[in-house]
Amino acid sequence: MRIIGHRGARNLWAENSISGFRNLCGLKVDAVELDVHLSSDGEIMVIHDPLLERTTDHRGPVGGLDREALRRVKLNDTLGETIPTLPAVLDVFGPTGIELEIEMKMDAFGSPYPGLLDKVIALVEERGLSARVVLTCFVPEVIEEIRTKAPRLRRLASVDRRSCEAYGGVERTLKRFADLGCIVAVEQSLLRLTLDRALAIVGRERLGVWVPNTVRDIAFWLGQPVSQITSDRPDLVIQLAAARAK
Repeated sequence: MRIIGHRGARNLWAENSISGFRNLCGLKVDAVELDVHLSSDGEIMVIHDPLLERTTDHRGPVGGLDREALRRVKLNDTLGETIPTLPAVLDVFGPTGIELEIEMKMDAFGSPYPGLLDKVIALVEERGLSARVVLTCFVPEVIEEIRTKAPRLRRLASVDRRSCEAYGGVERTLKRFADLGCIVAVEQSLLRLTLDRALAIVGRERLGVWVPNTVRDIAFWLGQPVSQITSDRPDLVIQLAAARAK
């Protein structure tokens, strides 16, 4: 079972921060999950929200500022760190064997950033990381674009209740993504209710769960037929998995 650190293990360190990513390299995770937006001048920025309020000392859209302005934005719960760029994050993980799940985020208006996917693909290929990268998104049209532009890269679709409401119910949503050849990662409370159906549609080899973070939830999912667990506490997943293996 693959173990993925969600936003660089955000319940341990500041999410999507260079210090958090460096610390994650000390854990025996299989992959890190991170999120990308685009600055106004075309730099790939690693941050979860389209707005700065929740995780930084600034306000407003990430895409409303250029790279130089974003250098002055400080991440909360760090010693003065700024929002990292994707090249800087790849510098951290490049020498390791850790895989990267890079999520294509939408802008502050819910639209894809023009050119973001092309820039990410080009950077991944330039760094020789294609075999270690999974491109992810909640939006099926973006997954379709990934398949068209980078058919050799693995794809992952994230699914939660909002996805199912938008795309016509859980079975239709799972089938739509499964037909696109994706790994499908389902939010844990939804997957508990739909595990049998998800296994029938997606198959164990391509089914994942996010984000169990407590000992009880992690222990439950370690006993289920899923292929990967994405958690804000990957350290707990590693410890519990090791205990089960004894």
